[in-house]
Amino acid sequence: MDEQVTITEPVTDDAREAAPGVVARLAHSPSLRLIVRRLLAAVPIVLGVSILTFIVLSLIPGDAAQLLLGPEATPEQIATLNRQMGLDQPPVQRYLDWLGGAVTGDLGNSLVSGQPVTSELGARFAVTGELVGLAFVISLGLAVPVALLAAYKPNRLFDRISMFVSITGLAVANYVIALLLVLLFAVQFAFFPAIGFVPVSQGLGENLRAMLLPAVSIAFPLFCFYTRFLRGDLVDQLQGEDYIITARAKGIGPWQVLLRHAFRNSSFGLLTVVGLNLGTLIGATVIIEQIFALPGIGQLLLQAINTRDFVVVQACVVVFAVVAVLANLLTDLLYAVLDPRIRYGNS
Repeated sequence: MDEQVTITEPVTDDAREAAPGVVARLAHSPSLRLIVRRLLAAVPIVLGVSILTFIVLSLIPGDAAQLLLGPEATPEQIATLNRQMGLDQPPVQRYLDWLGGAVTGDLGNSLVSGQPVTSELGARFAVTGELVGLAFVISLGLAVPVALLAAYKPNRLFDRISMFVSITGLAVANYVIALLLVLLFAVQFAFFPAIGFVPVSQGLGENLRAMLLPAVSIAFPLFCFYTRFLRGDLVDQLQGEDYIITARAKGIGPWQVLLRHAFRNSSFGLLTVVGLNLGTLIGATVIIEQIFALPGIGQLLLQAINTRDFVVVQACVVVFAVVAVLANLLTDLLYAVLDPRIRYGNS
């Protein structure tokens, strides 16, 4: 039988000299240094969140083994199940065991289903990710043009209407909006399904029909907040900044002044608010996913709390913390994209 021969190209002297140059350029990259610093700073944050979550869960009354076995279980059966699940160990030892597995990507097994938590999170993360992403697209897609139109002619009819809608939307909770949307568009007119989730593999149109009402329930308060925030910042810049006066003196049209100058500077503040809002959407996803019966991480978290599945609760909270940290990192990087003059070398 013929032997298989592998031919490799020799490494030239130019390639050897180029490799250190690439490494040196990466090492001197402000963006790369920013990413490394933020990731290093995120380690104690996520660690602190996991410790605090573990302490709170340990103080919650209730026994997971008792809940799983039922009220008729004997003390011997409860003790046996606690030993099998490792709940008879001291709290510090249980946390260290969990942390050792989490470092390697093993978040443990669910106390209820016995399945790996990572597999349960992976199956549900796509649902929550689509819900949050669609909510951001809807809210920003509506808030930016509405705020621009309102700031173009402040205190006119359109501006007053937009401010009234924004204040009204901020005064109403998202779960109230969700119930109103279900009554109007799912029960009264039957345009959209009231509950349930349709994967994208079964059709993009059906998937969007199932996700639109829950996404709008989250997006509408965000739209109201972004509209009011962006409109106020745009009006302040148009009325008081020197660079706006200079642009107008050069004969630049009002729309160009608004879009090319005022909006570009106001986008930094809007970007900061959007990055911070991602962490606050955790509570919204838990409630909205429960109302619309969406199999996302929020519903998994609520079910785990009800069944005292502390392993799943711990994993969900840590995942949300990691997502919030990564969102803040992405926000910092987008600053440099919007304005190349920004450098993080000395930050």
